[in-house]
Amino acid sequence: MHAFDVLGDPVRRRILELLADGEQPAGAIGAVVQAEFGITQPGVSQHLRVLRENGFARVRAEGARRLYAVEPAALQDVDRWLDRFRGAWDQHLDALATELARGERARRRRAIPPPDSGRAAGTEDDR
Repeated sequence: MHAFDVLGDPVRRRILELLADGEQPAGAIGAVVQAEFGITQPGVSQHLRVLRENGFARVRAEGARRLYAVEPAALQDVDRWLDRFRGAWDQHLDALATELARGERARRRRAIPPPDSGRAAGTEDDR
């Protein structure tokens, strides 16, 4: 299975998000995924198996519990593939940042009143 076929599934992406915080027991992963996606425990197990068999997750036994963790090598492969596209993203993001900064400067200029513009001569404040 191609890496993007594995990552294309929202349930598997969510499982990887949970694992990004560190090793998690299968039961805890299952509880979150079942609540969020309404799938059964066997369905969650199937997604965990796909992640494990395709190198995105690893499992270790601790007594009766199964603890899952992210396997970084597969994600590094995806990151290397995406690297060729980052130049285009960076250019667009840099341009967006420039436009946002220009808009913010213009907004601040409009919001700052010129000196003495808020006081008319002879108001109660002058007395």
